[in-house]
Formats: sequence, structure tokens, C-alpha cells
Amino acid sequence: MIIGDSSALVALSIMGRLDLLEIIFGEIYVPQAVYDEVAVSGKPEGIKLKKFLKDKVVNAEVGISKMGLGFGELEAISLYKTMNAQFLLIDDKRAKKFAELNGVNVIGSIGVVLLAKELGKVKSIRTDLEKLLKSNVFVSKHLIERILISVDE
Repeated sequence: MIIGDSSALVALSIMGRLDLLEIIFGEIYVPQAVYDEVAVSGKPEGIKLKKFLKDKVVNAEVGISKMGLGFGELEAISLYKTMNAQFLLIDDKRAKKFAELNGVNVIGSIGVVLLAKELGKVKSIRTDLEKLLKSNVFVSKHLIERILISVDE
């Protein structure tokens, strides 16, 4: 089971790889605040995410201090702990660090496609990562190049 946060879900949607979440982790859930952030008509990937997440929303109580994080990130971390999930899907650097410091196993959107490649669930990740580079999501071209070299693509 994996709990999703908004930016990583948007990135996976852009790559057309939301399916990998269920293929690799079995179940995916999101807190209401994350759903409210991403499943909005007119927002990038909003229609796809609304359809994908419609039956995956769980209410979460935030029992941790804000610490400069967004409400969706806080709810996602709280839901991870409440549901004893395997991973928290999150791309935001500050939120990822906060989660790690609180004993949360994190994985980012790029980590998901890399894991899918390692597990033999996909043959290639080049096209997926190129879609991400061409989008409005900030990702380092140098990082993508290093990743592709590391997986012989």
C-alpha cells in the first residue's frame, strides 16, 4: 500500500504511469486534501486524477505540527502512519525530508518508474521521463540524463 501526495501524482499522470502505483504497491490511497488539490477541472491532469482517485480517498486527521508544509502533505504523512502504509509517494523536497525524519518510507514519482523498470514491469522509462521534462513540472535535465545512463537507456 502506498499513500499519494499531489505533486508526485501529477508527475506520474503526466508520464501516463498512474497504473504503476497499483501494479507495484497493490493499493493507493490519498487524503481528502490531496484529492481536493489535484482533482480539479482546469488544473493540469485534473480530469485524469479525479477519475483515477475517485475511490481512493480516505479522511485523515492531522496530529503533527505544520512545520511549513502544505495541508495535503501533512494529511498524507498522517494517513501513511494511520494506515501503516509501505511508502509515501511524495516529490516535494522539504516534505520528503520532514517525512524521512519522522520515520516514513518515501518514494518519488521518478523512483516509482525506476522501481517499475527494476522489477521488470516496464521495458523502458525514457519516453516517460521525456514527457516529464517537456511538462511544467520542474525536473533537472541533468538528473534525467544520469538516470537514463544508470539504466542503460
